[in-house]
Amino acid sequence: MPISYVGINEEHHAVRKNAGVFDVSHMGEFLVEGPDALDLIQRVTSNDASKLVAGKAQYSCLPNENGGIVDDLIIYCIEPNQSYLLVVNAANIEKDWNWISKYNTKGVSMKNISEETGLLAVQGPNAVQYMQELTDMDITNLKYYTFVMGTFAGIPDVLVSATGYTGAGGVEIYFPIKGDNAQKIWNEIFRVGKPKGLQPIGLAARDTLRLEMGYCLYGNDIDDTTSPLEAGLGWITKFTKDFTAKEILEKQKAEGVSRKLVGIEMIDRGIPRHGYKIQNMNGEEVGYITSGTQSPSLNKAIGIAYLRKDVAVEGTEIQVMIRDKGVKAKVVKMPFA
Repeated sequence: MPISYVGINEEHHAVRKNAGVFDVSHMGEFLVEGPDALDLIQRVTSNDASKLVAGKAQYSCLPNENGGIVDDLIIYCIEPNQSYLLVVNAANIEKDWNWISKYNTKGVSMKNISEETGLLAVQGPNAVQYMQELTDMDITNLKYYTFVMGTFAGIPDVLVSATGYTGAGGVEIYFPIKGDNAQKIWNEIFRVGKPKGLQPIGLAARDTLRLEMGYCLYGNDIDDTTSPLEAGLGWITKFTKDFTAKEILEKQKAEGVSRKLVGIEMIDRGIPRHGYKIQNMNGEEVGYITSGTQSPSLNKAIGIAYLRKDVAVEGTEIQVMIRDKGVKAKVVKMPFA
């Protein structure tokens, strides 16, 4: 996926107002199957996958032994207790595979199908309407974090899910890479969508879209040193089961975390960038920026930051250090858009 095709702002607005296509086939996919599949998933993930039924998906993370995050992922339940598709970040495919394998003491069947699986995310308010023309599956009524499997654009064994990462609605299309399947699906999507304004979308707009929604990006906002509770992911951390670092995270929940991931909005002119330090209005360092951009939808500079707990309060004014100069900003609620 290129940084952009025709320009970040145009692509961003195309997704927010109409529809756009992201080629995210670089993402990783693992099949985890067998009678002990659920037990393994429960052991290595923070969310409660036992709640999943066929056709349901779940956002989760892989905690490490220190309470940090190995990766965030989506779990698709194909058959309860028996068959699951795990979708992980591209840069972490080998890392995640090794981590899950470490805990696979019961010989659960694991298959890395990343190289055999294509993934196109068709996002935007009109995306589902356009894509419905290419399938007999009912995707118009897909609820968020559900999926169906069947034939799409004449290609069998396709999984279509409502699990996009833009906040604009739409579907994600997983398909087997065989022969010219990828080209056929891409061409069919644009055959029905291009006359209606559907556009290909690049990596830069993908980042601005997810940032406006306050969605975490692994490697920026979450990593091996950040806990899900610090990152505002307590809602995917369920203590009703045993999992890696459960005791550490339970202690954090009971005692409270020392820092929180929050949204910030610039008051004075300047764009917050990853790694920029943050000071309170007395000049004391209190945190740092994890992601930031000029929001195309809001036409203002926004960012995500880890801030000391006492400063991470909506409305608190702070200073983002841009080229050694304090630029005024304030803490705001997410999502931004």
